[in-house]
Amino acid sequence: MSGGLSASVEATGLIRRIEAAGDFAAVLHKGDAERGALLIVVRSKGKYMACLERALTLDGVYRWTKAGPEPGDSGDKLGQFLSRRTDFDPDSWLIELDVAQPERFIAETTLAT
Repeated sequence: MSGGLSASVEATGLIRRIEAAGDFAAVLHKGDAERGALLIVVRSKGKYMACLERALTLDGVYRWTKAGPEPGDSGDKLGQFLSRRTDFDPDSWLIELDVAQPERFIAETTLAT
């Protein structure tokens, strides 16, 4: 998705994309509709796989990058990370996805321009 889209439009598009594939998506924290940061928690069958963040690069383009704890870390680390992020930036969006093919989703999302 383009970096020019508002946070709410990009979040809605992401959720529709996931649901169209037969997977699950939920908004855990709704941020600012226009400028909120986007953070995605990717799970597969409830198991944490990755956290992705829409970040502005030096060339002025938004790209999805990995952020947060590693998949093998405890659930406490993920909870603390997400809590710190939403406390620091209450305008951010937090979206949880549960997808059947998490590696494919992560690769497609982080490589998309």
